[in-house]
Amino acid sequence: QVQLVESGGGLVQAGGFLRLSCAASGTTFSRNNMGWYRQAPGKQRELVATISTLGSTKYAASVKGRFGISRDNAKNTVYLQMNSLKPEDTAVYYCNTELFARVYWGQGTQVTVSS
Repeated sequence: QVQLVESGGGLVQAGGFLRLSCAASGTTFSRNNMGWYRQAPGKQRELVATISTLGSTKYAASVKGRFGISRDNAKNTVYLQMNSLKPEDTAVYYCNTELFARVYWGQGTQVTVSS
């Protein structure tokens, strides 16, 4: 059973930074493409960033240049470095992966950016 556990969320002022972590278990982590999504109140969940097994990254236009996704296969962990945070980045952030056509989500971690 794949489990994803996010951490690192919190309250930060606009312009600040946070680093989210997602620890994975129950899978051969190095073989998983990983992603970060977020869901703001009243809005649909949206893709933030992805990182492939080879380390290729993709970002939503709204975070490109401010956020960085990375992975440490030795620690079974994927990270999301968030810089220059804006109030509109406020959301619950979820870690995501897919294995054998099944999608797995973590429980989410709240990020709140005050203006």
